[in-house]
Amino acid sequence: MNGVGVIMLVHTALGRAVQVARHWARAGCPLVIHVDRAVPPQGYDRLRAALSDLPDVRFSRRFRCEWGTWGIVAATQSAAELMLTAFPDVRHVYLASGACLPLRPVSELSDYLAVRPRTDFIESATTAEVPWTVGGLHEERFTLSFPFAWKSQRPLFDGYVSLQRRIGRKRRLPEGIVPHLGSQWWCLTRDTLAKILGDPNRALYDHYFRRVWIPDESYFQTLARRHSHEVESRSLTLSKFDFKGKPHIFYDDHLELLRRSDCFVARKIWPRADRLYETFLGHAGQGMTRAEPNPSKIDRVFARAVERRTRGRPGLCMQGRFPREGFETSPTAGPYSMFQGFAELFEDFAPWLCRMTGATVHGHLFAPDRAEFADGQDVIAGGLSDSAGIRDANPKAFLTSLVWNTRGQRQCFQFGPRDNQAINWDIAKDTNAQISVITGAWAIPLFRANRGFTSHRREAAQLQHVEALHLKVLRSPWVKARVRIWTLAEFIEGPVQPLQTILEESAPRGMQRLAEMPRMTDLTGFGQFLQDLKNEGMHPSLMGNFPVVPDPGEATSCTPRPYVVK
Repeated sequence: MNGVGVIMLVHTALGRAVQVARHWARAGCPLVIHVDRAVPPQGYDRLRAALSDLPDVRFSRRFRCEWGTWGIVAATQSAAELMLTAFPDVRHVYLASGACLPLRPVSELSDYLAVRPRTDFIESATTAEVPWTVGGLHEERFTLSFPFAWKSQRPLFDGYVSLQRRIGRKRRLPEGIVPHLGSQWWCLTRDTLAKILGDPNRALYDHYFRRVWIPDESYFQTLARRHSHEVESRSLTLSKFDFKGKPHIFYDDHLELLRRSDCFVARKIWPRADRLYETFLGHAGQGMTRAEPNPSKIDRVFARAVERRTRGRPGLCMQGRFPREGFETSPTAGPYSMFQGFAELFEDFAPWLCRMTGATVHGHLFAPDRAEFADGQDVIAGGLSDSAGIRDANPKAFLTSLVWNTRGQRQCFQFGPRDNQAINWDIAKDTNAQISVITGAWAIPLFRANRGFTSHRREAAQLQHVEALHLKVLRSPWVKARVRIWTLAEFIEGPVQPLQTILEESAPRGMQRLAEMPRMTDLTGFGQFLQDLKNEGMHPSLMGNFPVVPDPGEATSCTPRPYVVK
């Protein structure tokens, strides 16, 4: 007889439980099986009949095992008592479930435990040292009472917790008890398990833990600290949990991942994972070494899975996770640039920027009538249409699609107060966005247009109001984009350095210094135009200080300063 006895807690997938039980039994392990009382009598009878030819299989008294309740502990106690009584040669008792699957030959597990005859393998840490508890209950799971099931009686559960908090109730811990938490799946020595079950104060401990929340993760974990000679605070069973505290389920495509873990047992296995069951039950341990169990070798994979599940990939939505505001890494897949006021100030800004950086430079993508794609296209990569109606139905998705469909190539576009402002916050909070704004440049097209001054005044007032709201967004502490803002006057005063900075961020690495300037619009008379707006009752405040008549002794505000190209 093998020195390792196995307790199996069976709830569902009875056919798979029979397969795994026979695997343990073939290796010489005595078994005690507990079947959840929720399993119908017919299923229970079939399970017993399927294993009736195995002499070292016993069935313990049945309890209802609802998640988070005392029934799971009671079932484990009953099975453990039967194990110690029926099989006196057992040295270690391994607790598993019907959904567990041995990954390595049982002989390796037996040899591993034989050289550690006094070691208990049970994850056991104090509440202050446990970072993995989910649900807001840490110390409170020991100081409050939980007579109601969290899953089936949720309103009563929540209501009773709230009531106890309001009245300040705190249960007294039994003397000498320091609560510990850990995985339910342990492997204890016969000596430690016998001392836990035969403790003179067991009735007191059972009464206390009967009202602890999820006692199967604290009862044995706490009492093992009182009776064990040597605790190895880890489980020999590979079990992983997602960010909501639910166990990861292993499927057929996790075969190589499970092998790489070097663990003896894994849970939770999908009942229809035929390849896993055939591989590990038929040729257990094939391709595996006699290495120390090391689940941390695959922790990186699970950490990436949690990251993908909670935050996703930049610029890509997935069918398994609806996007959540504030949880996304970025709504776009790569860096892009938005320019406000540059196309108004420079006559050839788009072709100049395209020539200098190699980027795709669009016009006003959020213009009222259509999306002004580069080169006048009406449809671009990915079948993205220039339709304003389609775009405005979901401006954020439009921008996300544009950057995703053209990833690998820098996208630049123009923006202004005449455009659809619904996208403002989405761009401002995007870490991939580079925003460059020349405030007040929207007045240049008005200055050059030959229209009545009354209409100019009304339109200027409206555009200034819209731009002021946009600037308020860009100066918010919640902004994550890289934002640069100049007034029109200060930009004209020294355009070289801002343009150089823009090129360095937008162009590939190793780009030469600025050797060519875009052609600036002639702004002669622009100061007088602004004064006329003031005279008509509209105060243009976003352009900076433009003198009505430039000082002949200084460079005019509409003429860029000379510079030297090295």
